[in-house]
Amino acid sequence: MLTGNCHCNLVSWTFDGTPDSATACNCTLCRRYGTLWIYDYEGERITLSGPTSIYTRKGKADPALEIRFCATCACVVAWRGLRLDAEGRRRCAVNLRLSEPGPIANIPIDHFDGLDAFDDLPSDGRCVRDLWF
Repeated sequence: MLTGNCHCNLVSWTFDGTPDSATACNCTLCRRYGTLWIYDYEGERITLSGPTSIYTRKGKADPALEIRFCATCACVVAWRGLRLDAEGRRRCAVNLRLSEPGPIANIPIDHFDGLDAFDDLPSDGRCVRDLWF
């Protein structure tokens, strides 16, 4: 199980298991936040606890997702999709950068072009440990 928490420790998350990879995205939000996302579905492998504030990101037509951040220290903790998938599940992700470096060091990083192509980019072989410094 992986865990993460905001700087002031009021908000935390758990991820049951180890993800296959983390995603670095260059969309207009993620590039500003500097996040690394690991994904699952609400109420399944991800648990979020503590008081959060919400920023709702607008899509081209309707709001697409909400960003959850600590109401005290402002660390970006998670995002939550506002639409259900075909099976009635809600996609969500937590910010892997809120975890301690050791347990996540070898998780590969996938790059996603959320700015232009909205598609995966080729792997460059880097892992989380390569981005800490």
